[in-house]
Amino acid sequence: MALSAQGVQGWARRLEGRGITVSAGLWDAATGKVLERHHEDLALVPASTTKAVTTYALLKTLKPDFTLETEVWGDLKDGVVWGDLVFKGGGDPLLTSERIWMLAQALKKQGVQRVTGSIRLDQSAFDDQREPQGWENTSLNTLPPVLPLSVNFNRDEDGHLVADPERQSREIIRRILTEAGIAFEGRPGGSGTPRSLLVWSSPPLRSLIVDINKWSNNFMIEMLVRNYGAGSWPQGVKRIQEFYRTAFDLGPEAVRITDGSGLSKDNRLSARTLAIILRGAYHDFEVGPEYVSSLKIIGGEPWKLKVKDANLTRRVRVKTGHLDGVTSLCGYLQALDGQVRVFAILLNGPANDDDVWEQVSRWAN
Repeated sequence: MALSAQGVQGWARRLEGRGITVSAGLWDAATGKVLERHHEDLALVPASTTKAVTTYALLKTLKPDFTLETEVWGDLKDGVVWGDLVFKGGGDPLLTSERIWMLAQALKKQGVQRVTGSIRLDQSAFDDQREPQGWENTSLNTLPPVLPLSVNFNRDEDGHLVADPERQSREIIRRILTEAGIAFEGRPGGSGTPRSLLVWSSPPLRSLIVDINKWSNNFMIEMLVRNYGAGSWPQGVKRIQEFYRTAFDLGPEAVRITDGSGLSKDNRLSARTLAIILRGAYHDFEVGPEYVSSLKIIGGEPWKLKVKDANLTRRVRVKTGHLDGVTSLCGYLQALDGQVRVFAILLNGPANDDDVWEQVSRWAN
């Protein structure tokens, strides 16, 4: 169907009549020409569509093959580690039980058979800040402590936040290494000089970004932002803003973020800012394919089509965003004529998903 300004304006006015503030637009991906818009320059709370901004900056500057390293140190002699086995965290956001099991096998290949001490964690890679700015109005049960060595996202087997994540990490590491055949005596002390026994790398950034954007994983992106800032949240955010100022001429007034995940209600983005970034990523031969494929595919694996329009199956790639009073969506759609469009919708107020998908369906069909 032909697009018209009246279409998006009528939709937006109906939402505004319900007390919802709207920033929305549709652009041609090839030319950048705006096709429809409504207050596209109005900066609103973006929720998790913030991740569409932060993940592209990380991919472009760090590159898709970038990894984060966990170091294991100990005084190893003839199969025995004298004193503690020290794990120095490097910000790996995907240090899970399964990967610790593989790490244990690698330690055994290095000759580790017995540890006279126990497990000790080195968390010095990050500063002491426990949460980013702007979380005063965010649920306290949203994100666990973001530490440079965090096992299983600092959550228990039921997915709940743990009160003492460092204790859980030590216990899980020791249990898995014990099950792998490495004995721990738990004796204090050790007079030797520890040396690096193993450097364990995370999956590459291109893989981490998939988990972050498809599952909207808040913990993983905040780990990466802290690492990006050499252990500092403010420095990580500032570095992201500096990237967009240099690469897209989008200053801090356009990329107003205080975290990487979008949990902060102090974040502000406009539909136009999101579209500029999405279109730039789409045409970025170096990292664009990895970025675009990290977005959720409507009607594609592993999600069932929740929206009512079956015609959208595998024609829409998106990053969604939800907070109390915030519903947002941005990404790419393929029109019936095969042309690719960039779109962004930010709704602040008592909106719901149907309000967003009504307009996306009209744009696509």
